[in-house]
Amino acid sequence: MRIVIIGGGFAGVNLAMDLAKNKKFDVTLVDKNNYNFFPPLIYQVATAFLEPSSISYPFRKLFSERRNLHFRLGEFTRVIPEENRIILANGELEYDQLVFATGAETNFFGMENVKNNSTPMKTLEDAIGMRNKLLQQMEKATICEDPAEVKKLLTVVIAGGGPTGVEISGMFAEMRNGVLRKEYPELAGKGSEIYLVDGGDALLSPMSVKSQQDTYEALSKLGVKIKLNAHVVDFKEDKVYFTDGEFIETKTLIWAAGVTGKVFDGVPPEAYGRGRRMLVDAYNKVNGLHNIYAIGDACLQLTDANFPQGHPQVAQVAIQQGKTLAHNFKAADENKTLKPFAYHDKGSMAIIGRAKAVVDMPRPKLHFKGLIAWLAWLFIHLIALINQRNRIKTLYNWMVAYFTKDQSLRMIIKPAERDEQEAPVPIQKVPSI
Repeated sequence: MRIVIIGGGFAGVNLAMDLAKNKKFDVTLVDKNNYNFFPPLIYQVATAFLEPSSISYPFRKLFSERRNLHFRLGEFTRVIPEENRIILANGELEYDQLVFATGAETNFFGMENVKNNSTPMKTLEDAIGMRNKLLQQMEKATICEDPAEVKKLLTVVIAGGGPTGVEISGMFAEMRNGVLRKEYPELAGKGSEIYLVDGGDALLSPMSVKSQQDTYEALSKLGVKIKLNAHVVDFKEDKVYFTDGEFIETKTLIWAAGVTGKVFDGVPPEAYGRGRRMLVDAYNKVNGLHNIYAIGDACLQLTDANFPQGHPQVAQVAIQQGKTLAHNFKAADENKTLKPFAYHDKGSMAIIGRAKAVVDMPRPKLHFKGLIAWLAWLFIHLIALINQRNRIKTLYNWMVAYFTKDQSLRMIIKPAERDEQEAPVPIQKVPSI
């Protein structure tokens, strides 16, 4: 059976690796990148506490021991369901079963200026771009003689009070209060400010009230200025505007305020639900399509009694759906009963800073904070990395950062800019002798 999986995130990789154990399946995973990466830690790449290779790994290396598991580098453009065929930007593939594990993309809520001028935090490219931008702005600030311009260069606004926004703001605050004061002494007292803004009335809204309160207090002690019930409506001319007419002057808006699904050519409009997520049944089959499935952030499943409005778009849902679908493909091949998906919530957590974190456990209902929660966060994220190499590199970087309160990865690395007017030098043919 030929199974094609679009997307190599948590859902796609877990499905592919599980199916590869059965030689009856010929599995091809398609992704526009040639590597898998670990989204929960991209903010640490963005803040130069981890290098990109610590949280990423090439698909071909990962699949090298599985002869029935293949990788195809390509960008998905269209599916033709009646022909069991997909169109990629660089070719075509046929399938017996097709699985969308495409995740979600940043939701800018129709605000074009925010989309064009802010920095999202969704991909590894976003993280590297943010790291370069922030380091360049620090360097500009050291030589700028206009105090107002310096303050805009040093002020950071993070939109979105979920785990990503909380973790980025906490990391920035600790960097500002520690290593940057040592490395950029000329910027002392120049007005560096960190704002964390959210449209709701609490940070970490899906978590417990205790976690919300602990996080608010911890970030406030670190010097983060928190604005709740504050909806961003525009970002232009170095100003972030809010619905109440107020604004913050800055050159940096980091957008972590929401995600939305992706719409694909060939999938009928009626197959999409809230948030542009594909509507699926209890077995993750897309409504109205007989051999096309969706898992992870790409799908909206309303059949789970404990989550009647759909599952949260978190890693554990994607991992569990990938493994359950693999089980069902094997069961269907053997004419056995299929297993409807039911999400097992293992808890929620967010790191705030050095030895600061919050953890909520659903069963038994427990709340942790401080050092024990921080250690739990480190352990869970470490074992969730895709292979031993990533775990060792990440653990090493974390140990260095913890014991020295510093890191040495703050380098601006970017492609060389080429003069567009400069014509390429033609290759001269050497006459044969």
